[in-house]
Amino acid sequence: MFFRLLLLFTIVPLTELYLLLQVGSVLGVGLTILLVVGTGVVGAYLARLEGWRTLRQMQENLHNGIAPTGELIDAALILGAGLLLITPGIMTDIVGFSLLLPPTRAALKRAIRRRLEAHMQDSSSTIEVEVIRRTD
Repeated sequence: MFFRLLLLFTIVPLTELYLLLQVGSVLGVGLTILLVVGTGVVGAYLARLEGWRTLRQMQENLHNGIAPTGELIDAALILGAGLLLITPGIMTDIVGFSLLLPPTRAALKRAIRRRLEAHMQDSSSTIEVEVIRRTD
């Protein structure tokens, strides 16, 4: 796990820096900065809209007595998208915008559910409880 995180925190920033330098050499410094700031602002706004929509759906499900499990996963993915979109970079913006699209989130949500279900089946355990009744 440590090795994966180390790779994530070194390869992703280096790739982002390389992409920004390449885009900067084509567009120029000013347009590249405008692109980074613009995608951050637009992405934060879109993440906010999707977040409010998901919150309303969660409240509706709770009102109807339905557990909002899918909406909780959506909320986590939208939060992740927002974090990626306010992080300067081309690659993180692409991933962040794709997470804001409902079809992409639905596919990722299915994968997360399958993985959680498999994990729950693999780590099934039994809890034994002893109940002692007192009669006073």
